[in-house]
Amino acid sequence: MSIFRYTIAVFLLGLGFFQPLSHATYRFSTTESLPKLAIIIDDIGYNIPLGQRTVNIDAKLTLSVLPKTPGAVMLAKAGFASGKEIMLHAPMSNYNDFELGPGALTLDMNKQQFQAVLNDSIKSIPHIRGVNNHMGSELTTYKQQMQWVMETLAPHNLYFIDSLTNSNSVAFKVAKENGITSQKRDVFLDHLQDEKAIEAAFFKLIKRAQNNGFAIGIGHPYPETLNVLERLLPTISQQNVELVHVSSLLNFK
Repeated sequence: MSIFRYTIAVFLLGLGFFQPLSHATYRFSTTESLPKLAIIIDDIGYNIPLGQRTVNIDAKLTLSVLPKTPGAVMLAKAGFASGKEIMLHAPMSNYNDFELGPGALTLDMNKQQFQAVLNDSIKSIPHIRGVNNHMGSELTTYKQQMQWVMETLAPHNLYFIDSLTNSNSVAFKVAKENGITSQKRDVFLDHLQDEKAIEAAFFKLIKRAQNNGFAIGIGHPYPETLNVLERLLPTISQQNVELVHVSSLLNFK
């Protein structure tokens, strides 16, 4: 190397333009966000003792409350006060002819009736941040009715979670088309009301969150489900996942 080139190289090295390879440093982020999961407990409102037991679980659960049920308002207020997020569990028609109860949304309603009932249900429950469907294996497959749902939610700035009670549901698709913040259920925790099965579903939900970065599970205030959640939720941090309210997960996405 000529004296001129050597002098230039030393000068640039002194200014920090070059770093010797033996001194190269690599920075790795240690602040990566943990995978997130949300657990929704549906059917809050009819059974007040089990609803209160759900409220008392010390975790960021999301409670989905059936409208006009005996414990709806009281449990929504108690849940909110205990740090839970509150949703409306909107009853929608199903293929099994199961009784829907107050606030039912059915195919025989015209648009005005349909939206009046849904608006009334929304206003009946304090502190709600979003809505998911109660049953709905029939109604969620109809685009027109799902359009009416999303048009009703928009002025209230509510999110929508498709409980996915029918694999042919169009609810999530229609929500996205209308600009409604939305997501789909990943795992039902208590399709079988057996503690071993519920525990297996719980870890399936955690695995889904670890693989995808987020996951949504839905359970019910069954004694078996609450037994599992009371036992396992205090240890969830050991799974390297974070339990969040549904709205936080949606913001995260």
